[in-house]
Amino acid sequence: MHEALRTKRNDLENDQKGFTLVELLVVVLIIGILAAIAIPFFLNQRQGAWESQVKSDIANAVIAAETYAVGNNGSFTGLTVAELGLNGYKATPSVTIAEPTATATTYIFVVTHSEFTGPTWTYTSSDGTTERTG
Repeated sequence: MHEALRTKRNDLENDQKGFTLVELLVVVLIIGILAAIAIPFFLNQRQGAWESQVKSDIANAVIAAETYAVGNNGSFTGLTVAELGLNGYKATPSVTIAEPTATATTYIFVVTHSEFTGPTWTYTSSDGTTERTG
């Protein structure tokens, strides 16, 4: 009986299963490196999505502004964010258009995104360009 127990103990000691501390540390290190690569990429994707939301809202606001002008004898005078809403513009949550600067023939939108602090986008109708600052 004692011989059978001794044989079993020897078998267990020689047949160890599991991971060593070094193997576990290597796995943790690899996961850390992958996270260091993936997190900045993920954050840049979010910022790109926010910028796309802003550009989409600008395009929708331009359509609403042109619709406003059609009903106002071709003039943008009196164009406001409220008038944009009355002419079909619906803001995306977190995107804000400041009150437009409008003349009879042109208008300018300044747009921000609450999640993407820092940059602003300015749309100028005279040349149809959107410029990002910040």
